[in-house]
Amino acid sequence: MPLIDSHAHLTFPELQKNLESVLARSRDTGVTGWITVGTDTDNNLKAISLANKYDDIWATVGFHPHYAKDVSEKDIDIMASQLTNSKVVAVGEIGLDYHYNHSSIQDQHRIFKAQLDIAVKSNKAVIVHSREAFDDTIEILDEYKDKLSHIVIHCFSGNPEQAKLVIDKGYYISFTGVVTFKNAQLARDAAAVVPIDRLMVETDCPYMSPAPMRKQKINEPSLMIHTAQKLAQIHNVSLDEFSDIVEKTTREFFSI
Repeated sequence: MPLIDSHAHLTFPELQKNLESVLARSRDTGVTGWITVGTDTDNNLKAISLANKYDDIWATVGFHPHYAKDVSEKDIDIMASQLTNSKVVAVGEIGLDYHYNHSSIQDQHRIFKAQLDIAVKSNKAVIVHSREAFDDTIEILDEYKDKLSHIVIHCFSGNPEQAKLVIDKGYYISFTGVVTFKNAQLARDAAAVVPIDRLMVETDCPYMSPAPMRKQKINEPSLMIHTAQKLAQIHNVSLDEFSDIVEKTTREFFSI
């Protein structure tokens, strides 16, 4: 029952300080591959270093919308050069976040588009962060949909109609442990309309531990099994069948 955590932050201190134990527990549950995601200059470098150290860890590089105001042209150029590393499999996470607005909407749009331009030039997959910004996210992605074949909306928080729109546009959707939360029926309804072969599973660790492990404050890849079980149940398939399909999708999406 192989699974790949399609979006983890293994470079964050909560996980990095005990990484060998984290990975060992993950392997014990069948989660044997990890995409560690960059968010800023420091974490991009750390993600690459980690991926170069382990056969089954891959990295992405990108600038989270929170940091858009601080991203320079030089930063974008450095990120572009990092994409030549064979263990760097995507641009991300990038996108829009209107919940906190740590950066202005104007800056977020500018940096989002600059990174999408780099993804086109490098022919890399794209991991998109979108929080309370669905319409603007889709509008910007529509400018690139004929140039980019592999786009995933990670940690999907939309409704079934929005999920169907994303799928109809040819994009992918990734779900976190939110689908296991007692009060998250909307997330489960959204997951139900996403074909299994267009779906991926992630922890977004160290955040959002799934039920029944909600009291475990630091989420980690070993807990993704609970999310996979819930999604398999939603799609009325066995966990083994679900895992086989989703692992294949994840490998094809990231070309790993």
